[in-house]
Amino acid sequence: MTDLPQPLDHTFTAPIGVEVKGETWACVEMPGSAEFFGTGKAVRVDATVDDVPVPNVGFMVTGRGGHMLSLNAKLRKRLGKDIGDTVTVHLERRLS
Repeated sequence: MTDLPQPLDHTFTAPIGVEVKGETWACVEMPGSAEFFGTGKAVRVDATVDDVPVPNVGFMVTGRGGHMLSLNAKLRKRLGKDIGDTVTVHLERRLS
């Protein structure tokens, strides 16, 4: 993999809320992410969530072979959404 950013054009829709160690985290899980990214390690991307730009954000590993994107309280407030609501994520560029 090159160190230069790579363009992406991938969109998925998912509910906010990922079970991690018995707790629900305010994250969205990307289906097929390990295959898409070609790794089981964390990945940094530029993305939008419901058309709100989210630059240089990390997709964390879920511990189940996939990746999840954390949606902090400030972003959820801006979106008007919380755990249980569905969002659309568009990946624009891979940074790592």
